Amino acid sequence: MKRVRIGNRDGGVMMEYVILAVLIAAAVIGGVIVLSRSIGGGLIVAGEGATLREKTAKGTLDDSRVRRDDDAVQAGAQHDSMHEAQ
Repeated sequence: MKRVRIGNRDGGVMMEYVILAVLIAAAVIGGVIVLSRSIGGGLIVAGEGATLREKTAKGTLDDSRVRRDDDAVQAGAQHDSMHEAQ
């Protein structure tokens, strides 16, 4: 039996690599955003604590914890919406 080759599959393979690269880039960008908020907030609190502004540092730390919790709720909602049955 003779095998018939239909078209060139190079384009399909290239598209798989493009999709993979886009997913990796999205994960990296998301990680940078999350870590930059955490690290930036920590440095602000440390700076305020080092300059003896404890009350300001405590308020900033509490605000960053609230924002972090809000971000976690939003991330959970986004995760759930992506995995809903369609």
